Amino acid sequence: MGIVRPHLWFDDQAEQAAEHYVSVLPRSEVTKVVRAPAGVPGVPEGQAFVVEAVLDGQPVTLMNGGPTFRLDEAFSFVVECQDQDEVDRYWDALLAGGGEPSRCGWLKDRFGVSWQVVPVALDGLLFGADPDGSARAMAAMMPMTKLDIAALQAAYDGR
Repeated sequence: MGIVRPHLWFDDQAEQAAEHYVSVLPRSEVTKVVRAPAGVPGVPEGQAFVVEAVLDGQPVTLMNGGPTFRLDEAFSFVVECQDQDEVDRYWDALLAGGGEPSRCGWLKDRFGVSWQVVPVALDGLLFGADPDGSARAMAAMMPMTKLDIAALQAAYDGR
């Protein structure tokens, strides 16, 4: 494991978010939950304060710290998908329970965390050897919410 680890600040749903993420992502688990002692500002005694998790092998810390700071789209997790079935599965699972779709494969889950659900083929389509094909693929992607690999490939190919 590397020395860099994401740390996410939640108002009061860090434990629920961690449980959801480990249910969606492979090779994931909650490894530690530290309950708040009395006197932690904005966190009731006994509530999850710091939650340590591993999401597909990546250590992540989730913390309940009250409403002082908010998550936004300036930070996102990328989920690289092998095929359209994976795109569809992760897209639906991360939106479940009140998430919001955005554009170009981005979404915000019900906890306020932003995700990019992208096929591994995307780089080859957007930055491929054919600049005209890449421009067509980019133009096709811009209005999409969930990415459609077949439509992106067709645009790249000029079909």
